[in-house]
Amino acid sequence: MSPSPTPSIARPASATLVLLASLYCAQGLPSGLIAHSLPVLLRQHGVDLALIGLLKLLALPWLLKVLWAPWVDRLASRRFGHHRGWILPLQGGITLIVTALALLAPDSLFGSQLPVLLGLLLLVNLAAATQDVATDGLTVRLLPERWRGLGNSLQVGGYKIGMLVSGSGLLLVFDSFGWSLSVGLLVILLVLTLIPIWRFPEAQRLPYRPALAEPAGPGLLLRHYRGLLMQPGMLLWLAVVLTFKLGDALGSPMIKPMLVDQGWSNAELGQLTLISSLVGIAGAVLGGLLYARLGTLRALLLFGTLQAAGIAAMALLVDAGADRPLVYLIALFEQAADGMSTVALFAAMMRMCRAEHEGADFTLQASAQLLLGGLVGALSGVLAKALGYSGLFLSAGLLGLLVLAVVVLNFRSASPLPRPDQV
Repeated sequence: MSPSPTPSIARPASATLVLLASLYCAQGLPSGLIAHSLPVLLRQHGVDLALIGLLKLLALPWLLKVLWAPWVDRLASRRFGHHRGWILPLQGGITLIVTALALLAPDSLFGSQLPVLLGLLLLVNLAAATQDVATDGLTVRLLPERWRGLGNSLQVGGYKIGMLVSGSGLLLVFDSFGWSLSVGLLVILLVLTLIPIWRFPEAQRLPYRPALAEPAGPGLLLRHYRGLLMQPGMLLWLAVVLTFKLGDALGSPMIKPMLVDQGWSNAELGQLTLISSLVGIAGAVLGGLLYARLGTLRALLLFGTLQAAGIAAMALLVDAGADRPLVYLIALFEQAADGMSTVALFAAMMRMCRAEHEGADFTLQASAQLLLGGLVGALSGVLAKALGYSGLFLSAGLLGLLVLAVVVLNFRSASPLPRPDQV
């Protein structure tokens, strides 16, 4: 493995943290619009439910980005810098597309021009998914390992804040401001998030080192990922990536259906979701700070245990939906544990990325984890029907504990990739 530059173990500068928070918040803004606001507005304009369901397909670039991520690592701009050369035009393009949406009349946009809307949203997701590769690569290079937990706190927190603003926030102001002004406010926020990356002198601080990357051309995709998989300890580490969040993926999809079955209204569920999301952000921040003190292994084991306990504790809420304080207590604990465990896993994934391969190496790990988690989550309803809610949540918690054995095995039996400050 090619060595990375030796970083300082000092806490990153505030400007660096603001930069990363702004980039991940910028990715959450269009995602919240697409995932939360538009389904409501489309239905209010009489759009068929089947067409609304197709919005999920627009997220395909996030799953497929692993196919072009190596080129994001390989191609760089001499003028703007490597990752900055991707982020600026992509985020600028997203801003222009959202501006176009703000200028179009909603009656026609949600009616005769619906294909145009779907096409523009697909372009937004394509640009945002590609920008995510560059942003992750920049984050890995900017942060020493000790502080990557904090960096992933900014990733999780910034993204969720962006989604809350463009999801819940837009719906809250829509009746008063209307379509154009509400979406126009998102445009202003997107422009503001461009300022830190515009001012960041990447070419001077993080010069591109093409000698450490594969040559571009046919076969780059195969060469890139074959090189990653051949690294010492990588296959065992991928087993950790694939299994660490399986318990959460199995149990969490059934939390809201369980509460619906116990009479919770949409408004009550919305309030619980909002508060728990904020607690999840706080958990991510706390997890990032603790990661710097605990180290990778202890953080994964501790936060993984809390994650398993949180999802198993949901079994206590079966037939106890009327006990609102208990529901909030367990739901908020589960979200805080989820935030901490996610940060620890993502930070550990960053330590397995090679120099000048950071974006694609991280993307492959994240995509693998997301794909398997989605497949397991798709089975949650079937298992809930077979085992009951209590059986599902207890099984998910037990699974979450069992997979921690893979974490221990990885650190004891394999030699993970050397940390940048060890080479």
